[in-house]
Amino acid sequence: MSTLLQIPLDQIRDPALLRDRGPLDPAALADLTTSIALIGLSQPVEVWALSPPEPPHRYGLISGLRRLTAMRALHAAGGSDAFATIPALLRSPDSIPDAMARMVAENEVRADITPWEKGTLILDCVERGLFPTADAAVDALWRGHSRQKRARLRAFADVVAELDGVFTTPGELSTQRMERLSAANRAG
Repeated sequence: MSTLLQIPLDQIRDPALLRDRGPLDPAALADLTTSIALIGLSQPVEVWALSPPEPPHRYGLISGLRRLTAMRALHAAGGSDAFATIPALLRSPDSIPDAMARMVAENEVRADITPWEKGTLILDCVERGLFPTADAAVDALWRGHSRQKRARLRAFADVVAELDGVFTTPGELSTQRMERLSAANRAG
């Protein structure tokens, strides 16, 4: 069950979770901002109540980073009071990993998250102690995926672990190239 609220923008802490998305594409964000300015926001963001609150933040962002960023840009540009708050679904995740699984599930259908970003998220989750292993992170965050797709995600994490800092534009590596790098890595 969730509740729909109108929340002041400054009460939402967007880095409350590790994000599976790298830097936001400025052109796509500009398009979204223009769309919201013209026709309004079509979908609410998802939040959970921080316990304890971290003033001024009362809520952590689960999903809707692009929407929240666009609304903040409109508000900062001197937009009307309509841009001072954002519609938000208040969720009650069982844990931070559960909230992250919700974020990952939404982004899987909404945005192209690169294989490198997925591998990085897996490793960051393990490093911060959210999951004991990369396998546990993959199984929790992508629980609806087939065994083959989860194996591919584990391979992405292995490639990032081995080659982080080697490439100048790792986000441009395709799934196929990441799989080749994984195979080459396993072969030594």
